Amino acid sequence: VLWMNGGPSHIDTWDPKRGKTAGPHKAIKTSVPSLSISEHLPELARLANRLAVVRGMTSKEGNHQRAQYLLHTGYVPNPTVQHPSLGGWVSKRMGEPASGIPAFVSLNGRSHPGGFFGVQHGPFVVRQAGAMPADVTPDVDVARFAARRRLLADMETSFAARTGDAKVEGRREVYAKADRLMHAAALEAFDVSKEPVSVVRSYGESAFGKACLTAARLVGAGARFVEVTLDGWDTHTNNFERTRSLMGQLDPAMSGLLLDLERRELLRDTLVVWMGDFGRTPRINGAEGRDHHPGAWTAVLAGAGIRGGVVHGETDAEGAKVVKDAVSVPDLLATIAAVLGLDPNDTVMSPAGRPIALTDQGVPVRAILL
Repeated sequence: VLWMNGGPSHIDTWDPKRGKTAGPHKAIKTSVPSLSISEHLPELARLANRLAVVRGMTSKEGNHQRAQYLLHTGYVPNPTVQHPSLGGWVSKRMGEPASGIPAFVSLNGRSHPGGFFGVQHGPFVVRQAGAMPADVTPDVDVARFAARRRLLADMETSFAARTGDAKVEGRREVYAKADRLMHAAALEAFDVSKEPVSVVRSYGESAFGKACLTAARLVGAGARFVEVTLDGWDTHTNNFERTRSLMGQLDPAMSGLLLDLERRELLRDTLVVWMGDFGRTPRINGAEGRDHHPGAWTAVLAGAGIRGGVVHGETDAEGAKVVKDAVSVPDLLATIAAVLGLDPNDTVMSPAGRPIALTDQGVPVRAILL
């Protein structure tokens, strides 16, 4: 998942319009005759025959926190339950890779947690991707490290016996995973310095590019679900300069990721998803910005199980409303789940005894699936 934090403007990226609300970014043709996108995404325009551009996305959540919760879990927030993220479902159902790499990794930002599945199914967070994670080398010898682990296990057992706290088992799993990672040969997948300079440069000279390269290496090492954050899309002010800069990072990084996964023979088994909180208003405000707009926006998918060169859904002339083939957030997550081999209707009992499905009645969008 390439997470565009803050809510990217669909009008300035994947769904350009004409007229006074369009702004200064021009539309360019792509390798798909029916698809034009922003001039600041030239590399992705060349790869459009690999993409499914879903222009019919719509929701009712225009608040960042609520929208981010919805996009990660398939549910609107509910104070009575903490829904697991899609990454948490993947971790729970697919399990840990044999390589020792975490099942669920979050790069350059913190993804949504594992919810009632527990901390053991939340993301392993790396704030600055491209190098080894912090604290992966013990600062004591092997014997002392093992002794400390035994002491911790004894303390956890005592605490559990006194309190009956069910979270102890989750913490134990987290410590065990950390221990395996520290001693895993695949740990070097986090270090992009192992890559040829030409490969590193193909992703662009940005932190986001390094994170996308790290994601490709982690997928190759067995990671099940990797989320990479590109922050800064909350463009209430100076929208056009800021989106141009952000697309300057996005274009080489996302196109580099697709081509690199293809080169590594991983793209046929790896789903790449571009999405964010919501879209932005057609109306340009007095600060040359665009405001929150959940009514119509775009998501993009590529790779495993996805029909390339497809445009699904349509917005009106201004980009304000979906006028054809609307897709809800639960439908999008159901589509992703189906590609991953998960049942969108998979249901578990929450700690409160309520049946919770993977998505809130989501239905896969068959038109974009192979």
